[in-house]
Amino acid sequence: MDFGLLNKGALVMASSKGLGKAVALELAKEGCNVVICGRNIDTLKNSSKEISSKSGRECFYVQGDITIENDRKRILSYSKSKIESIDILVTNSGGPKPGNFDDHDNLDWSDAYNLLIESTISMIRGVLPGMKERSWGRIITITSQAVKQPVEGLILSNSIRTAIIGLVKTLSIELGKYNITVNNVLPGYTLTDRLKNLIKQRGTSLENISVDVPLKRVGLPNEFAAAVAFLASEKASYITGVSLPIDGGWIKGI
Repeated sequence: MDFGLLNKGALVMASSKGLGKAVALELAKEGCNVVICGRNIDTLKNSSKEISSKSGRECFYVQGDITIENDRKRILSYSKSKIESIDILVTNSGGPKPGNFDDHDNLDWSDAYNLLIESTISMIRGVLPGMKERSWGRIITITSQAVKQPVEGLILSNSIRTAIIGLVKTLSIELGKYNITVNNVLPGYTLTDRLKNLIKQRGTSLENISVDVPLKRVGLPNEFAAAVAFLASEKASYITGVSLPIDGGWIKGI
C-alpha cells in the first residue's frame, strides 16, 4: 500500500530507542525524511545509522532533552534546517516515575506535567505555523493505554497523560480547516526497555502480564509503528481526533 509519504518531513520525539525509534524507522521506510532526537548522543548515532541502513534513507539526529525549553527550540530549528518542512510530528517521551499516590511529592507531579504535557504543547506550537501555511499536517501523540484504563502503580502516568486526550480532540476541531489531522495512539504492553524495567520492579513476567491481553502476548514495537505510519499517511486523511488503542484488546471499555 502506498501511504503517500515520499519526501514528507517527520520529526519523532524521544526516538533514540523504544517506540519512538520504531516509529522513526517505519516512517523512513515509507519514504519520509526523518529526524530523531534524544538525550544520549551515542544511542542517537547508533539508532540513526540503523534506521538509515534499514530504510535506505538518511536519518538525521539531534541531541536534546524535551523537558528543557531551549532544547526543544533547538530540536525544532535543527529539524527545519535538515528536512525543510515538518509535515509530521510524533510527540513522545519516557514515562514518569512509577508508584502510588503517597510515593510522590509536588515536585514529582510538576516534573511529570513538564515531561508529558508541556513538552507536547511546546512542540505542537513549533510546527503549526508551517503546517497551516502548507495546508497539510499530521500530529500524532503517543500516550498510553492507561488513559483509558488505569494501570496499577502508575498514578502519574494515569492522571497526567489523560489530559492529552482533551488536547487532541480540541485541536482536531480547531485545525481541521487547515487539513491538519490530530490523533492520539495508546500503546499497550509492548516489548520495550520500559516494559522490561516495570516487569523487573514488580517481580513479574511477560507471561503474567499477557494473561489479561486477549491476544495473550505483548505487542512488538514494529506493530505499534505500523499503526502510527498509517495515521500519518494520506490513506488516513479522514481520521482525526481519535485515541487509538494498540493494546491487543487489553482495554475492556466499550
